[in-house]
Amino acid sequence: MSESLRIATFNLENLDDKADKNNPPLNERIAVMKPQLIRTRADVLCLQEVHGQEEPNKPRQLSALKKLLVGTPYQTYHLATTKTTKNEVYDKRNLVVLSRFPMLGDPEQFRHDFVPKIKYKKFTAKPLEDAEEMTWERPILYVKIDLGQNRTLHLINLHLKSKLPIEISGQKHPDPKKWYIWLTVAGWAEGYFLSSMKRVGQALETRILIDKIFEDQGEDSLVAVCGDFNADFDSVPVNAIRGPVDETNNPDLVGRIMAPCELTVPESSRYSFLHLGKGAMLDHILVSRKMLTFYRDAEIHNEILPDESGAFRTDIKFPESDHAPVVAEFVLP
Repeated sequence: MSESLRIATFNLENLDDKADKNNPPLNERIAVMKPQLIRTRADVLCLQEVHGQEEPNKPRQLSALKKLLVGTPYQTYHLATTKTTKNEVYDKRNLVVLSRFPMLGDPEQFRHDFVPKIKYKKFTAKPLEDAEEMTWERPILYVKIDLGQNRTLHLINLHLKSKLPIEISGQKHPDPKKWYIWLTVAGWAEGYFLSSMKRVGQALETRILIDKIFEDQGEDSLVAVCGDFNADFDSVPVNAIRGPVDETNNPDLVGRIMAPCELTVPESSRYSFLHLGKGAMLDHILVSRKMLTFYRDAEIHNEILPDESGAFRTDIKFPESDHAPVVAEFVLP
């Protein structure tokens, strides 16, 4: 008897329990986001931007997420999350996987395990600085999920660097109230370049991990890469992870391509984020060729997605996330 498998990815946009003049209280966020989670009907749910909360005399916890999950099927799901070297969750932007199916072994995370840190000297910095090691802000989360009948899903959850430029010393306005103003175009461009380098570096590390799975487990492995790529379908980072044959020019690598599920969705509705009224597909579910065998459909829940990029549009007015959930459905024999 065939079985449905729904995989979803959702950036929760800084999920936390702290409220201020710019951020709504958690209960307001839960009121609009819990129905979004339930609607995905996910068997496997990948989340990004899940903040950790401090508790006296305890390791940092995912308390806000646990409150969000109360009353949903995900409350009883198996959970994996990124952790620090102190074996506690990060204070900001954790990756989380929730699975109806049991997980095999411990979750793994990778950050400069395959791609070393690069030393870089910022040439527009004022004053000039010595070269420093450049690192990604977030690791890659990898879990193996037992789908039954001797089938394993190799699931990768990632959150690539945003397109916001990296800070360059002496290139931003000295007035803290004007922190967003760059003093030179060259300084802004270098910050933008560094941001792109980090994003592509994370994508490269992800691709190396995918190849390692294929080498160790075979090219017929069930592999899914989900998350906020901060990049569109035809961008360098996404292409690096996809590995299309028309780019590698090697038909022997056809078994290692990763297919974007969102291409099933009509182009007019194919966006998970809005910026100044223009839709962008930043959140993706890419699957291996074997996984594509069982693929049936994709959904992007963007019907009432807010555009928070305009003037005076602070988060206090939009308790929901600024990303839409993305879902892919498969039918396993």
